[in-house]
Amino acid sequence: MSRRTETDVRPITEAEFPDWNRALNTGFLQPPLVPEEQLEARRRQFVPGRLLGAFDGDRCVATFRSFDQELTTVGGAAVRADAVSNVTVTPTHRRRGLLTRMMAQDLAAAKERGDVVATLIAAEYRIYGRYGFGPATTMTEWTVDVPRTGLDARWAAPEDGGRIDLVDGADVRKLGPELHERLRRAQPGAVSRAELWWQARTGVVDLNGTSWTEPYYALYRAADGEVEGLASYRTDDRWGDAKQPLNTATVDWLLAVTPAAERALWHYLCSIDWVQTVKSGWRSPDDLLPGLLPDPRAARITTQADWLWVRILDVAEALTARTYEGRGSVVLDVVDRGGLAGGRWRLEAGPDGASCAPTTESAHLVLDVAELGALWLGDASAVRLAALGRVREERAGAARVVDALLRTSRRPWCPDMF
Repeated sequence: MSRRTETDVRPITEAEFPDWNRALNTGFLQPPLVPEEQLEARRRQFVPGRLLGAFDGDRCVATFRSFDQELTTVGGAAVRADAVSNVTVTPTHRRRGLLTRMMAQDLAAAKERGDVVATLIAAEYRIYGRYGFGPATTMTEWTVDVPRTGLDARWAAPEDGGRIDLVDGADVRKLGPELHERLRRAQPGAVSRAELWWQARTGVVDLNGTSWTEPYYALYRAADGEVEGLASYRTDDRWGDAKQPLNTATVDWLLAVTPAAERALWHYLCSIDWVQTVKSGWRSPDDLLPGLLPDPRAARITTQADWLWVRILDVAEALTARTYEGRGSVVLDVVDRGGLAGGRWRLEAGPDGASCAPTTESAHLVLDVAELGALWLGDASAVRLAALGRVREERAGAARVVDALLRTSRRPWCPDMF
């Protein structure tokens, strides 16, 4: 009869980084042998204490990485976030509580550092709610039937006096970060990007072991020369009978800080010769794209799913960092099985600011910390969660009060995968 050995969960050393990457690739069903060039690129993500591993003897069998991040909340304030990524458990060591142990270590450290929230992109829906994460933003992808859009096939330039130019990776690395910062400061749900992000998306470094093919980069400048939009896209080479072009343009990412830039970039993408289909990439669920087309039905939703998940670590700081369009007060009883952010809190909020402090008053609404994470950026509805049995009203109408305070006129959006 075989006996399981005790598995050690701890931060990895630099010497253990290659074995940790072998386990990472194994968990993500990638070839376990990581080429040296790719490994060297990934070493730039190594931060002592932020990469955890589970070890059976001297072999790594589970991985976990977190890193510093800033997340924009409603109103434009940035809060400190503990971004969680690279979570795997080797198939031979499932159902042993390894993720639970790694998550507990990381979240406790994040709380100690003073991080306001933790964030992640969930590959599987049912895993992370039990650790206090809630789905806070949604992603939508459209497929555009170009001939059906009704756009003028003779379109050649923006009508607002701006212009679109094709640029190269060096231009993207120079102009992209500032443009993204402008977007991030105005977009609830957006997160910070390190220099490595831009290098990986322009072929300077290889983090994933995929052969690099240079995409096209389209840059939009307003009439005054200001850079207001940038898109990365790729095209295929598909032809039908009688030499009929059936090509698709697939957007890797698109940044626009003004509606004019967004309009110009989408119209450009839908006007490229031979392109019959445009795939939008991951966009906000209330993106302007369909409405920018004479026939919005030409843009068909092909993917819609939860995206950024948020775990509240500091209730008072999270609720006072954001802004509120309406005015009101509510007492929230936050249940946190992880023991990091639970308690009863009185929120008093209005357009001129908010206060949130512990209270012994009777609760108006009882909710898990995961549901608070889902509500915090303004996308989820407390009334809907109450109907689903995921929050409980202790005072009639409390869910409507929470919705009036927290929900926003535009939906939050996270443009990034991490």
